[in-house]
Amino acid sequence: MQTTSSAERVHIAIFGRCNAGKSTLMNALTGQQTAIVSAQPGTTTDPVRKAMEINGLGAAVIIDTPGLDDTTLLGTERVARSAKILDQTDIALILFTDKSFETELQIMEECRIREIPTVVILSQADRLNNSEALAADIAVATDKKVLTISALRGEGMEQLYEALRALRSEEQRLITEGFCNAGDKVLLVMPQDKSAPKGRLIQPQVQTIRELLDRGCIPICCTPDTMSAALSALGKAPELIITDSQAFDAVYNLKPAESTLTSFSILFARYKGDIALFTEGVKALKSITSSSRILIAEACTHTPQNEDIGRVKLPRLLRKRFGEELHIDIVGGADYPEDLTPYHLVIHCGACMFNRRHVLSRVEKARKQGVAITNYGVILAALSGILERVRTN
Repeated sequence: MQTTSSAERVHIAIFGRCNAGKSTLMNALTGQQTAIVSAQPGTTTDPVRKAMEINGLGAAVIIDTPGLDDTTLLGTERVARSAKILDQTDIALILFTDKSFETELQIMEECRIREIPTVVILSQADRLNNSEALAADIAVATDKKVLTISALRGEGMEQLYEALRALRSEEQRLITEGFCNAGDKVLLVMPQDKSAPKGRLIQPQVQTIRELLDRGCIPICCTPDTMSAALSALGKAPELIITDSQAFDAVYNLKPAESTLTSFSILFARYKGDIALFTEGVKALKSITSSSRILIAEACTHTPQNEDIGRVKLPRLLRKRFGEELHIDIVGGADYPEDLTPYHLVIHCGACMFNRRHVLSRVEKARKQGVAITNYGVILAALSGILERVRTN
């Protein structure tokens, strides 16, 4: 499970005030001294992450966050970083320690607004004389079942695991759901240009191939240059062709009429984000002018390569269509503006490095601010004039 990418793991974040036992709970969950434990307020200065496997839950990332009431130097910024962790949190563990609930109730309200499942925990039960009465008060204040835990002694941990398993009992999402069935031949067209990591496939390609194998499909891999030979070798047209977005034109020209065409980026837009909103967002191209502003957002951070899709190809295509004066900003990783209103359009990558919760938080931010948002695969298909001929859902 250590080879499972962070994007495919359940993100479980621990929130609470300073000295609420967050780091001790993280160490108990991970079974090792992952986080530094100290009575000194502000010991955890940045979110601490640990990948692990939880029996019955699967691959997970446990995130220890700075105290929500940190008043030390730089404490305000640390609290802000904790709040940003909510953008990628699948399950929030909220730690209570005494009768003062204001801070904890505030973070629970944020979780409610974002529809993040929460587990309410009365922490450090080994230090309390009135744990039952306090748990009852917390239950009334939160309208939630309260787990009483002593992470230091390992008490109540099995109840916590049961609660986590119950919250993740939803059906598994599939990348290629509805696009193919067991026994179908699927041709994957994968350019291996200078922007591809040397000696390995990029994450969306690996994940898609593995899923197709698990589903009993027959994946066949090729590059745009060898696509004709691959089709000839197959004899019969494949039921589905999945291409890298940057090869849309070439692949469409070679596609057999009976084959369905889509892209890795479109599949991941469905899998990670909101394909309907992305498809609607691309209509903003009709109102773009040379004085418009566009934001290109990448989930990963990397050194730009020749013909990089987000930093080179897309800007070139957009400026060719709308003029060299077109203003384009490019951000990577966690750098995503709070205020999107200066932009006419946000174009997001396929987000293979983000979990779905993180992508949806960005999509929701754009939607609330009334800014159109789309993704690489959808806009490249639109700019190529073949969006209506490519399956998106």
